[in-house]
Amino acid sequence: MPLPPAPTKRAALLSPDAHDAPARSSHRGSRRSGDSRADSASSSGSQPLELFDRNTAEAVGGSTEAAPSARGKSKTAPSRNSERSQDRSPEHRPAARGEPEAPPAVYVPAPAQVPAPQAPARAKRAKSNGPAKLFVLDTNVLLHDPMCLFRFEEHDIFLPMIVLEELDGHKKGTTEVARNGRQTSRTLDALAAAQDADIAKGLKLDTTGHREAGGKLFFQTAPLDYSLPISLPQGKADNQILGVVQALRDLYAKDQPGRPKQEVVLVSKDINMRVKARALGLAADDYQNDKTLEDGDLLYAGSLALPPDFWTRQSKTVESWQSGSNTFYRVSGPLVPNLYINQFVYFEAPGEPSMYARVTEIRDKTAVFKTLKDYSSGKNAVWGVNTRNREQNFAMNLLMDPEVDFVTLTGTAGTGKTLMALASGLTQVLDDRRYTEIIMTRATVSVGEDIGFLPGTEEEKMGPWMGALDDNLEFLAKGDGGGAGEWGRAATNELIRSRIKVKSMNFMRGRTFLNKYVIIDEAQNLTPKQMKTLITRAGPGTKIICMGNLAQIDTPYLTEGSSGLTFAVDKFKGWPHGGHITLARGERSRLADFASDVL
Repeated sequence: MPLPPAPTKRAALLSPDAHDAPARSSHRGSRRSGDSRADSASSSGSQPLELFDRNTAEAVGGSTEAAPSARGKSKTAPSRNSERSQDRSPEHRPAARGEPEAPPAVYVPAPAQVPAPQAPARAKRAKSNGPAKLFVLDTNVLLHDPMCLFRFEEHDIFLPMIVLEELDGHKKGTTEVARNGRQTSRTLDALAAAQDADIAKGLKLDTTGHREAGGKLFFQTAPLDYSLPISLPQGKADNQILGVVQALRDLYAKDQPGRPKQEVVLVSKDINMRVKARALGLAADDYQNDKTLEDGDLLYAGSLALPPDFWTRQSKTVESWQSGSNTFYRVSGPLVPNLYINQFVYFEAPGEPSMYARVTEIRDKTAVFKTLKDYSSGKNAVWGVNTRNREQNFAMNLLMDPEVDFVTLTGTAGTGKTLMALASGLTQVLDDRRYTEIIMTRATVSVGEDIGFLPGTEEEKMGPWMGALDDNLEFLAKGDGGGAGEWGRAATNELIRSRIKVKSMNFMRGRTFLNKYVIIDEAQNLTPKQMKTLITRAGPGTKIICMGNLAQIDTPYLTEGSSGLTFAVDKFKGWPHGGHITLARGERSRLADFASDVL
C-alpha cells in the first residue's frame, strides 16, 4: 500500500486535554479553517487539530461508499457560495448524543479541493413562507411576458374571461406584442390539453415541464357577482377585471369546504389600473419578475476602487512579474471572492503611485491583476482619439482587446461612448484588418411624435436615426486640430463610409455576422428578448458593442431594472470574453455636463 502524501499544513501541538478527546470531527474544526477569510478564526484563539479525515472516519464506521461520495461532492462545487454552505451539509454535522462514535483512525490528509468554476450563478429567490395567494393577471402582463404564468412559484393564477377576449384581439400582426399574444395562447392550450387536466378544479402549472411553478391556473367559468361604483363605466375591459378581483376577494375572504382562504392580488403593468384598484380597496401590484435588478444603483459598474491599505495588507503575500509591457500581480485576501473576470481595479492614494489594472484570472483564493495600456498618452492615440479620464481608459482597453467579444458601455450623455466605439472600430477595420467592416444599428424609438414613413432604401431610412454616427465621423475625419495629414492617414471620408454599414434591427432575425465589428447604439430601449436576438447574430470573429444611457429610456413598460441593456450587463459579468464599464464623467462640453447634473 503506498504511503499517503505528506500533509501540506503544519500541525499545531495538542493540549493535554485533547489526548482524551473522542476521535471524531467537529463542526467548528472543519477544513474551512484554511479559508482565506480566516482572520476571525486566528483572532479567537487556536482551533482544535483534526486528527483524521472526515471521509475516512465515515468509511470505517459506516459504509465504504460514503467517503467517495462525499469527496465527489466537494470536488464539484458549483460556485463560491457552495464552499460557504459546505460546512452546513449533513456530512459535516457532529455526532448526536447517543449515536455510536466512529473508532479512531490514522491521519489521512484531506483531498485538495478543485478550484470552483468562476461563472457567477444567480441565486434563486427563496420561496415565501406565507400562505399561497391568488393572482389575477391583467392582459398587459401576458402580452409583456408570455412566460409569466410560470413565474409565481407556489401561488395560484386566475384569468378573467375578458382577458382571453383581449388576448384574441392582439394576436394578429408581426409586432412583439402580437407574437407574445400568440405564444401565450399556445401556452394556455398546452396546459388545457395536458393529461388529467380539469379546468373546473384548476390546471396544474407544472404539467408542461416548468417545475418551479407549484400553483394552479383557474379560468373564469361562471359569471361573478360584483358591484362597482357608478362612476366607472361598466363596459370597459379594465373595469370588468376590477369587478372580477372584487368578487374573488369577497369569495376567498373566509375558509370554506374545499376552498381555503386566500389573498387576492391584481397584477398589472398599467399604473392607472393599479391606482383604480387601490382606490377601490383592492390589493394590486406591478409585475416584478421581468426586472433584472430591483434598483438601478445595484447595476454592476465594471470597476472597483482598492482600499487605501491594500498594498500594506498585501506586502507579504503579493507576487509580481513582468510580461512585455504589462505587469502582473497575484493577490489574495477577503477581496478576491467579490471580484469578477475582466473587472477593472484601481488604486489611487495621495503621495503614492497609482495603479490601474484588470482582473484576468481568479483561481481558488487568489486573483491576478494585469496593468492596462494608457490610451490617454499621445503615442497610444486610437484614430486620433485620446482618453480623458479613468473610465474612458478602461473602456478603450476593452474595445481594443481582441480577446473580448462583447462590450457594454453605459453612461450619461457626452461620456464618449459612440466616439470611442467608432474610433476603435475604424482602427481595427482599416489599420489592423481584424474585422472586415463596421455594422451599426440602433433601436428606432422616437423621443417625441413619429414623423411617419421614410423614403428610400434601408440605409436611407436609417439615416435620420444615425445623427450620432455622422457627428462622430465628422470629428474623426478631421481630428482634434487639423486635417488627415496631422495623424498620417490617407483614408478619405468615402473610404470610411464604405466600411460602415447602417442596418435596421427589424431585419436582423436569421442573419449571421462573420468578422464584423457591430455597434448597437441606444441599447437601453431594447427588451431582453430583442437583446438576445441581436447578440446571437454574432458569428466567428465578430465583436459586439452595446451602448446606452439607462436614464433615457423611451420604450413603454421598460425601466432601468427591466431594460435589455441591464439584462446583458448582469448576465455577462464575469464571462472571460465580455466586459462592462460605466462611464462616469461627461467630456462633451461644460454646458452638457452641467445640464446632465441639474436638469
